[in-house]
Amino acid sequence: MDFLIYFVLFLILVAEFVNGWTDSPNAIATVISTKTLTPRVAIFLATFLNILGAFMGTAVATTIGKEIVKTDAINISTMAAAMVAIILWTILTWRFGLPTSKSHALVSGLTGAALAFNSPSVILWEGWSKVLIGLAFSTIWQHSFNIFLAQLIPELLEEIFDICKLFQLH
Repeated sequence: MDFLIYFVLFLILVAEFVNGWTDSPNAIATVISTKTLTPRVAIFLATFLNILGAFMGTAVATTIGKEIVKTDAINISTMAAAMVAIILWTILTWRFGLPTSKSHALVSGLTGAALAFNSPSVILWEGWSKVLIGLAFSTIWQHSFNIFLAQLIPELLEEIFDICKLFQLH
């Protein structure tokens, strides 16, 4: 049993390492490549904001830990299976350059592992509804905001060009 605990802890560390190697570059690559920020400032901000995020609350961790599958369905084997799923999924999506959410990978990996070791009755649909509502809401919100920006930006540019013409700044 001790070996299995150490092995699962090792898998958790590997999952965190893979998470860091995929999330950190995504968070700072654009601002560095466009020279918006220097690498030093970008890395500092990414580090600072990641640490700050850890202290912003435990709502997501509580939902994942207690509201996705019944807690009695989670054991050392389900944790190992969930971590392997997260590691493989993250590497696969990284390899093909696909964006991915490690939180959603954890939710799916934990659910899949609990289902594999138990029955469908271990799924807590109230917790899953939070995940699904979040996915739907964020997708709709992002799409609506993008439509708004796509309409606003040309209007703003037209106004700017008109002002430039007025003051002969073109």
